[in-house]
Amino acid sequence: MDPVMAKGERYGGGKQPTGRDWLFAAAVGLASIPLGFVGKGTDAHTPDVLGWTLFALSALTLVWRRQYPMGVLVALIFVEGTYHRLDNAHSALIPVTMVAIYSLAVAGPRRRTATVIPTLLGLSVIMLLSINPHEGMELLRISGWIMACAVAGEAVRVHRNYIASIVERAERAERTREEEAARRVAEERLRIARDLHDILAHSITLIGVQTSVASHVLTVDPERLDRTAISKALDDISETCRTARGELRSTLEVLRAAEQPDGRGPLPGLGGLADLVESARTAGAKVTLDVTVGEVPAAVGAAVYRIVQEALTNAVRHAGAGVKVAVRVRPEGGWGLRVSVEDEGPEGAAPVSTGTPGYGLVGMRERVRSVGGTLDAAPRAAGGFAVTAVLPLRLAGAPGDAETAAGSAMEEGNKR
Repeated sequence: MDPVMAKGERYGGGKQPTGRDWLFAAAVGLASIPLGFVGKGTDAHTPDVLGWTLFALSALTLVWRRQYPMGVLVALIFVEGTYHRLDNAHSALIPVTMVAIYSLAVAGPRRRTATVIPTLLGLSVIMLLSINPHEGMELLRISGWIMACAVAGEAVRVHRNYIASIVERAERAERTREEEAARRVAEERLRIARDLHDILAHSITLIGVQTSVASHVLTVDPERLDRTAISKALDDISETCRTARGELRSTLEVLRAAEQPDGRGPLPGLGGLADLVESARTAGAKVTLDVTVGEVPAAVGAAVYRIVQEALTNAVRHAGAGVKVAVRVRPEGGWGLRVSVEDEGPEGAAPVSTGTPGYGLVGMRERVRSVGGTLDAAPRAAGGFAVTAVLPLRLAGAPGDAETAAGSAMEEGNKR
């Protein structure tokens, strides 16, 4: 009969009655008219002009039953009180009264309904007993039906609140799912950006260094052109381009492969460190590799690979082709591993301070943080630059494993 009440809104939702409210009030009034005609042998009489006016006014108040249920009931007390005191047909206004009581109960709260309805019913019985004992006893006899209207209204209110709470929970769950989906999209975009940066920055840096070598060979002594050196430099550039193209193609295939369970495909790991070192050596860097750990989780292996890749890229970019770099991957206690990439800087150059860190260092920190580790990247006192990461090996065993390992890593990092 009434629209569902939204949580926090008034019963009916608006402050102005609608066309349905007017039609409903008219229907209740028309349906009650036959009750206004009384036969012989009764004390009450059929309403006169004033009685019918009060009758119509009582029905008219129902137009605002959804907006102001308590106000409608208070108005009915005065209108119906006058109507009954004039000894008009007393049963004519029972439907109007029941609708008003039902509307008050639906609007709630329960405490008001439990207080107001019995009080008004008791006062009405007392008033009618003083005016017309027969009608007073009749009202007392049907008081159970009146209370039943209040109980029905309370039941409807409870049901509507229950439905509203279900709808609200469903909407909240939907918002949570949307926020989670948006978060996953943002994380995936960040992961893609890191992967592309690691792949392209490393390869482009090596190509730049190799191109500089070829240019140097061409310009240092044009009369004595070293064709072998130029050929080797160009071959290195070509090989680096092929490697970068292959890695980029693999990344794009992973992004497009819907059949992959997580859309990531195989991750790079410790097994790829030798290839990274070899690529840096083709650019002229003097790199040593020392790996003394065995199998590690895929996520940790991928983090180590990307850290070493970015550190080598930065070393070649900032220190030049002849830079000496030491890469070490060693156990850290019994719970993690330590990755260190240290370069000695340009030969013959004094130590310099770093400028504003770029996306490479930001990406390294994000990767380390994603597996619960710590990262330290700073210039060395003796010259050059050092990148050190401490990563936990247990990521998804017991619920506290990652936190314990991460806490240990942070404590160890603070000691350093």
